[in-house]
Amino acid sequence: MSALVMFDHATLGYGRRVVLSDLTFEIPEGDFLGLVGPNGAGKTTILRAILGTLDPSAGTVTRRPELRFGYVPQRDQVDYNFPLRVLDVVLMGRYDRIGIGRRPKRDDRDRALAALDAVGIRELAMEPLTRLSGGQKQRTLIARALVGEPNLLVLDEPTTGMDLVSTTQILGLVRELHERRGLTVLMVSHALNEIANYVTRIALVQEGSFRIGAVDEIVNERTLSEVYGIPVEVDSFAGHRIVLARRGSAVMRPGERR
Repeated sequence: MSALVMFDHATLGYGRRVVLSDLTFEIPEGDFLGLVGPNGAGKTTILRAILGTLDPSAGTVTRRPELRFGYVPQRDQVDYNFPLRVLDVVLMGRYDRIGIGRRPKRDDRDRALAALDAVGIRELAMEPLTRLSGGQKQRTLIARALVGEPNLLVLDEPTTGMDLVSTTQILGLVRELHERRGLTVLMVSHALNEIANYVTRIALVQEGSFRIGAVDEIVNERTLSEVYGIPVEVDSFAGHRIVLARRGSAVMRPGERR
């Protein structure tokens, strides 16, 4: 498989402040990658470099020329109070193809409806966005990303603020899109326990360190204990991995600070 994005000894930061250095990894076509770490560890910095909004201060970040991103932002970065229908929101994902000042054609509408069908909410196409539940709004944003026909779908903290049911449904939907369409997916999240049970590879960022590999290579007690600097336990329940970090008698999730 050829790479969509390639980091070659890249150093990332802002001005003189280095956040991460000597990053070398690829996002190959067909990948299902989780970029995981606590707030402030460097996830957003790596994401910006992938999207092309941040240049490395050393090394290179190369993107395939025909690469098209489908970007799903964090939900708290979206203003849901606009009086728009769900279909109108999804059509925004085709603006770069429609052109400034032009009206969507029938083909654009058909593609938007197909994207809504792919995320399971076609029947809500004519509903006002304001009436949707949190999970339905997230599906709408995913449909907006899909309608642009991306070859890399990027989701930034896709489950933040969601309850257990909505979280499971959204992550299951993303996995289904990856498996059914062969879509390359990057999910950025602070929630290791959630992401580890869906993706096939994990890039783990923690206080300047970076590890990437298959889930089994990263989500194990030895690797996580080395990265986090505290004893970590990895258990399994009903086929799902559960990661716990122990310090004395206090049980914490990796990435949390006391």
